[in-house]
Amino acid sequence: MNAARHRSVFLPLFGGLIALTWVALWAWSRSPYGRYLEHGNWLDSSPAVLICRIIPAGDVIVPALLHAVGWVLMIAAMMLPTTLPLIEQFRRLTAARRDHAQLVALVIAGYLGVWSAFGLVAHGLDLAVLEVFQRIPWLALNGWVVGATVIALAGAFQFSSLKYRCLDKCRTPLSFVIQHWRGRAPRRDALWLGAHHGIFCVGCCWALMMLMFVVGTGSVGWMLALGAVMAIEKNMPWGRHLSAPLGVALLMWSAATVFVNVTAVGA
Repeated sequence: MNAARHRSVFLPLFGGLIALTWVALWAWSRSPYGRYLEHGNWLDSSPAVLICRIIPAGDVIVPALLHAVGWVLMIAAMMLPTTLPLIEQFRRLTAARRDHAQLVALVIAGYLGVWSAFGLVAHGLDLAVLEVFQRIPWLALNGWVVGATVIALAGAFQFSSLKYRCLDKCRTPLSFVIQHWRGRAPRRDALWLGAHHGIFCVGCCWALMMLMFVVGTGSVGWMLALGAVMAIEKNMPWGRHLSAPLGVALLMWSAATVFVNVTAVGA
């Protein structure tokens, strides 16, 4: 199969995969089970309660699995479009190989695997925060404090050197592929290439992704907005210059949240 044929097959498949994840998320959020995309309501309906009773340690396993499915769909929808330049470079480099399709799939799997691991860690932190809320009445009455803190953290991270180092790696897909693709153990190398790229992608985008825990992990509109911002940062020629203004906007959002809530208490 020649390069043109590879491209004519690959791009529709890749685009179709992304479109399918968006449709699945939209349908899930609109369904009676849309609550399972949010963290606080997984065990509030009879299907989840029944499953938790059947499975050993179900009250831990079921929420983790539901979160994992929702998170992978969210990552596929939001972050796979941002990786298209790298995957396209890898596709071109390996187009003549018989195992070409498998290698591309392994790159995608490695990338999603890293983001999935990050999602499980974020899920654990979220559960820990909810546990603290239950133990401290003041926090339970002032949940905005955590939201303002996460927003401020995301804003401050936009100015960090780590953000820019990771972003620069993501913005040079050809050199990244050449640096990390050896081909001596093709399956392992392809999986590691995707995972390595995922590590740098998490490094530059983790703080923005954490905003989903503030605005709602089931909000398709916020997924679209944040996904577009991260795609612009990583892939547009002027995208690197978006980081600082976005950081300022987030810090102002956090400050406004604090001001509104503090003045409301004092009124």
